[in-house]
Amino acid sequence: MKTPQGLKYAKTDEWIKVEGDEAIIGISDYAQDQLSDVVFVEFMVDEGDEVGKGDTLATVESVKAAADVSFPASGTITAINEDVVDAPEVLNSDPYQAGWLVKMKLDDPSELEDLLDADAYEAYNEEREG
Repeated sequence: MKTPQGLKYAKTDEWIKVEGDEAIIGISDYAQDQLSDVVFVEFMVDEGDEVGKGDTLATVESVKAAADVSFPASGTITAINEDVVDAPEVLNSDPYQAGWLVKMKLDDPSELEDLLDADAYEAYNEEREG
């Protein structure tokens, strides 16, 4: 599984990439692998919404399970990737590029200090696998 360096990861399997004061959020390769074939994505937010860390971003359904995707930080939504609604399978094939979910302006970048770097996230996933 891929765990790109330079991103931060939540223990709830979201990734966040910070570019200036904007952040891009999606689900990790580990998350899509656990879900299996993603068949449906429903966003719980709209562009312009103010969200808090831990709020629900979207629900992702697969042939195996449904999972809520949470915000790893708080801020204001600046863009939603509507393409994943029409082609949810992109979350399986390209979770870090075409499969991004939302872009947001961060309220408090210090919230990212609680997140894991790529190496720590990989170690966390190995622990979960037992």
